[in-house]
Amino acid sequence: MAEKFDTLSEDFVPTAVINEPLPWPVINGNRADHEEENLKKTKVINGRGEREMVLGRNVHTTSLAVTEPESNDEFTGDKEAYMASVLARYRKTLVERTKYHLGYPYNLDFDYGALGQLQHFSINNLGDPFIESNYGVHSRPFEVGVLDWFARLWEIERDDYWGYITNCGTEGNLHGILVGREVFPDGILYASSESHYSVFKAARMYRMECERVDTLISGEIDCDDFRRKLLANKDKPAILNVNIGTTVKGAVDDLDLVIKTLEECGFSHDRFYIHCDGALFGLMMPFVKRAPKVTFNKPIGSVSVSGHKFVGCPMPCGVQITRMKHIKVLSNNVEYLASRDATIMGSRNGHAPLFLWYTLSRKGYKGFQKEVQKCLRNAHYLKDRLREAGISAMLNELSSTVVFERPKDEEFVRRWQLACQGDIAHVVVMPSVTIEKLDHFLKDLVENRSVWYEDGSQPPCLVKDVGIKNCICPAHK
Repeated sequence: MAEKFDTLSEDFVPTAVINEPLPWPVINGNRADHEEENLKKTKVINGRGEREMVLGRNVHTTSLAVTEPESNDEFTGDKEAYMASVLARYRKTLVERTKYHLGYPYNLDFDYGALGQLQHFSINNLGDPFIESNYGVHSRPFEVGVLDWFARLWEIERDDYWGYITNCGTEGNLHGILVGREVFPDGILYASSESHYSVFKAARMYRMECERVDTLISGEIDCDDFRRKLLANKDKPAILNVNIGTTVKGAVDDLDLVIKTLEECGFSHDRFYIHCDGALFGLMMPFVKRAPKVTFNKPIGSVSVSGHKFVGCPMPCGVQITRMKHIKVLSNNVEYLASRDATIMGSRNGHAPLFLWYTLSRKGYKGFQKEVQKCLRNAHYLKDRLREAGISAMLNELSSTVVFERPKDEEFVRRWQLACQGDIAHVVVMPSVTIEKLDHFLKDLVENRSVWYEDGSQPPCLVKDVGIKNCICPAHK
């Protein structure tokens, strides 16, 4: 049996942590070429001309083949031992990569050992969360408990809201914008240019007319440009995506100013629908002093957040809440389920509500408040240390996303799993990001940066990205 497993190198390590080529699996009889696959490039447009984007390895070169037993073969101890060794090495990889995780907004600090006893069940929350279907292995009581918690957070009464736990943040945006489109079939979707890509995906999927609105240096929506675009389309209702933390800069759109702009342009409350994309900061902002409130006491239509970001759920999920009066346009009775459905997906992960309920119950409002304060403190620490080292950096007032000069070396970017766009990169400071981890990153960055520019070349000017007060390139020191 052993020879059947030789297609996997004993040095199984993902691309991002290797320094030298390794013997990768045989694919269709040919050995994959490590360097060629790892250095594939494509041209992308970033608004200032062309830039080469280095793609990661084609996963087919590192995929793990499914090794099937012979037709007359039992599940032997040898094969079980092999599979255990593969998983053990994979776990080691995850532990290593978690040490270098900085660029994406996921809280990796959690312990759900108590829920291990439930992993043997196929839990599916299909249908309406508030109506039990014929399928009995579900977690609806936990799901509705979580929804009620968020309804209190966003100040809407139980009888006035409808919602569900989504499979990801993108699904929350797709659902919120779909509700807006169903309420206003001829409405125009407005979204700032720094909105999450899922917003523009929704426009394509639903064949909606979409207006991209300019942004300020901070990444917030430019309400002057928004006003111009509204006035040019006064005959059609407005469907607007408001960002409670943009993807790259962590900017929070001024919800009150957005509503004021709509009203001043002649849009009454029955002619606009606002979806608030709070993927990350939607759960952090309620615990930030002086932060504007996201609340259904204002004329908004829906709010969504991600459950796998600040909360720290181990699988992608999210929460979407809208007004009950709006969801009626989407609801359909499904006899097969003995329920109704108004979700994007039919089947939904029934384990996600358990993890969310468990975390909310353990931490509560006070626990989240402490974690938010810690994230903001550590984000300011990182920003200050970057600037002390002569590196341009920006941090929005309500954010824990630190924007700075894009590292010159793509291997460095991959090692620290940084998210980049054009000449900037960012670190999202989550509860799992400690001062020690930030110090490690800073030391590594400063040491490498001295090598990148030892030839006399200069770091990029970031005035267009972070503003003159945050740019400390040679021309703006």
